[in-house]
Amino acid sequence: MEWLTAPFEVAFVQRALWAGVLVSAICALAGTWVVLRGMAFLGDAMSHGLLPGVAVAALFGGNLLVGAVASAAVMTVGVTALGRTPRLSQDTGIGLLFVGMLSLGVIIVSRSQSFAVDLTGFLFGDVLAVRESDLVLLGVAFLLALAVSVLGHRAFLALAFDERKARTLGLRPRLAHAVLLGLLALAIVASFHIVGTLLVLGLLIAPPAAALPWARSVHGVMALAAVLGAAATFGGLLLSWHLRTAAGATVSALAVSLFFLSHLASGLRHRRRTRSTGAPARAVTFTANAPSTRPNET
Repeated sequence: MEWLTAPFEVAFVQRALWAGVLVSAICALAGTWVVLRGMAFLGDAMSHGLLPGVAVAALFGGNLLVGAVASAAVMTVGVTALGRTPRLSQDTGIGLLFVGMLSLGVIIVSRSQSFAVDLTGFLFGDVLAVRESDLVLLGVAFLLALAVSVLGHRAFLALAFDERKARTLGLRPRLAHAVLLGLLALAIVASFHIVGTLLVLGLLIAPPAAALPWARSVHGVMALAAVLGAAATFGGLLLSWHLRTAAGATVSALAVSLFFLSHLASGLRHRRRTRSTGAPARAVTFTANAPSTRPNET
């Protein structure tokens, strides 16, 4: 018990744990839609797109959060605008923004005298440096993400599974997509200080993807993803304390490990059901109205 509890008796580790729990909840709300819509590359691009704004803020002694928000806004507008260009595929536009913003960020950081230290901090974060004011901001970000998720749930759900149906229902899919990008940007901005821009996908993608085989609704995926993210935070901080490893990277690595364990267990469950029934197992899918089942095609 002492091995489990000793690290969390330290104040800065306690703050790191609470920060990780809040970030896990925010990422569960946004990451579920990222997983369902196959937007992982977009999430990766947006996380790296924060670097120029953060670098400018650090170079001139400004607020890093304000810089991150500014870069996230530029990325959101850029992705939305390029996505409406008929002669340019969305992946191409995202890739160009990704490389351009990342290169610009590295160029700005290179102006700093402590180039390697600053770049490492931006890319990998510093969860153990979380302050009480950061926890307040994360709490506000969580409430905002929750409000957006609740108000936009119907539009997000229709957009994720049938964009034409969303348009027929008058749900304005383009506006819903823009709001969803804003929710994704909010999750990334809230998370970059915890695990950095490079590792943010660990908490944004891995927990929802790990929850997907076990949940029967979108709300279930979100709830289970938040629990798995919090578990990864607790376990990552515990391991980093005893093994003396980088805390943010350990949290992200553990979240990805939970994804592989989840899908391994899901595969074993599928095989067991197939052997016991002699028929293909039925996999859970989601529709805009309610979850349904279909024969597993694998």
